Amino acid sequence: MKILKIEGMHCPNCKAAVEKAAAAIPGVSAPCVDLTAKELRFEESAPVDMDALRKAIADIGFDPQ
Repeated sequence: MKILKIEGMHCPNCKAAVEKAAAAIPGVSAPCVDLTAKELRFEESAPVDMDALRKAIADIGFDPQ
């Protein structure tokens, strides 16, 4: 399981938006946000372009680390 820290998430709508953005990136499987830990956790079904993942999350207004 991969973990990406993300700042700026506060509510279930934030969680859903980040999970949807992550799911659109090739190779990301089963994205799940933990709001308390401020983390996106996901499996890789293929190698994930982490820059593309960070950009997709930044594009919707959050701050991936």
